[in-house]
Amino acid sequence: MATARVPVLRHLLSCQTRTLRASNQRRWAQVHDVRFLTTTQQPRNILEKYRDKLDRKAREEGHTDIDSLKAAYADKIHTLRKESDTILTATPEQPPPPPPSSPTGPTPNPTPRPPTGSTGIKPLSAILDLPKASALPTAELTAIWRLRHAAQPNSLCATIPTPTFSTMDSLARTNPQFVLPVPHPSQGAELHFLQWTWDAATRSATVLFTQLAEYKARGEFAAPHTTVTHYLDLMGRGGGGDGGGGEGGLEGVVLMQGTVMEDRGVKVDDARWLVMCLQRFYGGWDGVGGEAGKVRAEERRRLLEWFGRGDGRFSVERLLEEAERMG
Repeated sequence: MATARVPVLRHLLSCQTRTLRASNQRRWAQVHDVRFLTTTQQPRNILEKYRDKLDRKAREEGHTDIDSLKAAYADKIHTLRKESDTILTATPEQPPPPPPSSPTGPTPNPTPRPPTGSTGIKPLSAILDLPKASALPTAELTAIWRLRHAAQPNSLCATIPTPTFSTMDSLARTNPQFVLPVPHPSQGAELHFLQWTWDAATRSATVLFTQLAEYKARGEFAAPHTTVTHYLDLMGRGGGGDGGGGEGGLEGVVLMQGTVMEDRGVKVDDARWLVMCLQRFYGGWDGVGGEAGKVRAEERRRLLEWFGRGDGRFSVERLLEEAERMG
């Protein structure tokens, strides 16, 4: 996937802040407005901080002042800025490692130190015996997958039907970035930035969640607090590859596992809420709730697409309204 770039949000950044209307029905009173999201902050504070060192460097290399030093390094500076004009790339070099393999469950791979892909993601074949897992009925496979993660308090897991994930994946490839709120009744709502990435080597799709305040402060160097990896190896099992089911309940499924990092200020329950919102906004719950559900699904999709295009019709207030309806 092409590298996702900050200018996708440029139109949002030009919008003025709106004051959210107080309402008795509104549970969340305050937000960090995404329209201020930016990673191209003024470097003046950095220049002041390192002025003495830059002066010394300039003198050592025979330059008269910092401006002369900058001119000498202009080409290199331009190259580095061009390379850093990204948020999270499709194949991050050092993503947080996945949770350690648990011996729980009847189909573990016996390799003591399983290999990882170039992104550091562990392939599903290093977690489960894939030939055995692919032959299990969906209900049994789901139970085993949950059992493997039951002893890990900071883990998330799920089995997702192939048609459901296919819808999510299609929307994610055209809208790989979004923001989602987490309600804090006593403090308002906190926004979290998400980024989808794909890794062909491990047949996986990973979502990285970062607190918006953290991302605003550190840009592409912001550390995610939660990673959620979807394994696609079993999407086509049971014949047909459409999740319509093979014999014996061998429906195509995607196995999802996630890790909530400690000491990042996010609770596991908050991460579960984000995963639920992720599924809903990316079409995983489309068709639920009859005609009214279709209207709400269409509104969520519009917000997703408006955000991706930098459309001024996207607003945090509308995002909160849709999220509240899921509560």
